[in-house]
Amino acid sequence: MGMTARVLAVDAGNSKTDVAVVAADGTVLATARGGGFRPPVVGVEAAVDTLAEAVRTAFAAAGVTSVDQVSACLANADFPVEEEQLAAALHARAWGSAVQVRNDTFAILRAGITEPRGVAVVCGAGINCVGMRPDGRTARFPAIGRISGDWGGGWGLAEEALWFAARAEDGRGGPTDLARTLPAHFGLPTMLALIEALHLERVPHDRRHELTPVLFATAADGDPIARAIVDRLADEVVTMATVALTRLDLLEEETPVLLGGGVLAARHPQLSDGIRELLAVRAPKAVPRVVTASPVLGAALLGLDLVDARTEVHEKVRAHFES
Repeated sequence: MGMTARVLAVDAGNSKTDVAVVAADGTVLATARGGGFRPPVVGVEAAVDTLAEAVRTAFAAAGVTSVDQVSACLANADFPVEEEQLAAALHARAWGSAVQVRNDTFAILRAGITEPRGVAVVCGAGINCVGMRPDGRTARFPAIGRISGDWGGGWGLAEEALWFAARAEDGRGGPTDLARTLPAHFGLPTMLALIEALHLERVPHDRRHELTPVLFATAADGDPIARAIVDRLADEVVTMATVALTRLDLLEEETPVLLGGGVLAARHPQLSDGIRELLAVRAPKAVPRVVTASPVLGAALLGLDLVDARTEVHEKVRAHFES
């Protein structure tokens, strides 16, 4: 019979899954990577099958058959009912005695703090914000797009840039260099040509995210419309963070505000400066910093929180992933 480890940490995003098996003393026994986790597209069971491939690999490498605590931070776990459904699906796989599922934004938050206390704003393909306190209180948003009040993220920024560029070219809006830089990225001469290519899918839909760096480059060159979009994103990031801090009664305490995801991790100067300046006004005691640690570290630390692991165990796991 195989051994039992302390924690199975799972960080599953839309594009990839990372898992880690952690022993009781904080030794990381094995890690593995798998495919993206997309239950809305393929269904819950098929999505969990993708996790299972990575878990089998990690268990085999670690020489274990189960763990005490499964700590899974999963994309698309946006409502408590979804967390419960996914937790039941993971529990049925018998990977561990206990299972907790959280939205994957919590992994980025926990990876960036030494105790479960702080707020994280993640801006990658989409945008989300969560916060937590050691007493278990959390703050979160549904973060499923415009119907839940969201704006921002790589897809939203690209869409906004296209909107202004299209109107600039046909005369409905003011001038912006985006009308040149966006189509030029795909080797096209005009926005009309780009609109046609996107509509007829000669430029695949998934390539629209490539326009977000073009937006930031155009803003850096001084284009007023592009700069206004970047400023709006800074405002949105700070708005989400401030609301989360307020809900958790942390606005008056020195509290870390972690910034993660591809857009924020790129450290675009205008965006980074704008966030710091707005936080200084709206949440002066917030301490912003970019998270660079692997999110699976956060999933592991959340699992260790649940089993009341000692501080030195947490430190050993963090040292493994940050070395």
